Amino acid sequence: MTAYSGPFREGDRVQLTGPKGKLNSITLSAGKVFHTHRGAIEHDSLIGLPDGSVVANTVGVEYLALRPLLNDFVMSMPRGAAIVYPKDAAQILQLTDIFPGATVVEAGVGSGALSLWLLRAIGPSGRLSSFERRDEFADVATANVTSYFGETPENWTVTVGDLVEALPRVHDEASVDRVVLDMLAPWECIDVVSTALKPGGVLLCYVATVTQLSRVVEAMRDSGNFTTPQPSETMVRTWHVEGLAVRPDHRMIGHTGFLVTARRLAPGAVLPELKRRASKSEYTAEDVEAWTPGALGERSASPKALRKRAREANATAQAALDREARGAVADPSDADEAPSGGALG
Repeated sequence: MTAYSGPFREGDRVQLTGPKGKLNSITLSAGKVFHTHRGAIEHDSLIGLPDGSVVANTVGVEYLALRPLLNDFVMSMPRGAAIVYPKDAAQILQLTDIFPGATVVEAGVGSGALSLWLLRAIGPSGRLSSFERRDEFADVATANVTSYFGETPENWTVTVGDLVEALPRVHDEASVDRVVLDMLAPWECIDVVSTALKPGGVLLCYVATVTQLSRVVEAMRDSGNFTTPQPSETMVRTWHVEGLAVRPDHRMIGHTGFLVTARRLAPGAVLPELKRRASKSEYTAEDVEAWTPGALGERSASPKALRKRAREANATAQAALDREARGAVADPSDADEAPSGGALG
């Protein structure tokens, strides 16, 4: 499993911060060398050092060596699809009230960023079911999760297919605590999600544009199965603080997506009508066309790029599995508990 503290081990991910703040993430391997345009650092010089050490390269340039936080890992890992940014992932965990032992459904899996946050939150007693339409994205996500944890979590499954068809095969009615939909058209899945959620369960939809936001909110309302949807967005603005020079940074992490949450009503329950309610809108074929990936400006990675990212993710995952295997050999008493290795799909 991932080491969160202690001396650096072979197979660990290490984040090196240079004098100008540039970050580089490497996977420690005995005998290898990390090269820069100004000197190099031998991996062997890092193995065995405590977290938070400062090391100098061959020309004397100093680097801060730290284990990457999950926030750092998801921002630097290979991507098959756009990731859920950490600021949104944190809000998703809070808004959906993810708890240890929860049964959670996620669609789509993308590059596995949100899967990592969810797996950490539900703990080993929970269950995460991820659904993804594209095999390439599922492969990258599986490799990234394996790379981070050092094994593929036993309480996590990735199903390739359409959520509307696959969810009823994986989960019984009223058996799911939380559902997170990160997809282009989540309104298509409202009915099947309503069936799977327990009364009082939480549905969250993560969408990018106001047209998507409008349609998914109206779909939730029209289903009659949810409380009044609550939409929001999160923006993060960092500050420059140096002596008396205290001001907001010139750049900030602005809009990345809208978060829409609602809770499942009990069967047969009718939500009291609000005094104020937005008028319903009719959606034409032209409106639907405006929500296609191309019209929304979604950039799709080429098959060649996806294969390259899958290779990168699998290589990192294999290094993590090798690290755990070496640890099992070094401690024979834990041999029965060591995770099994193997080729990654």
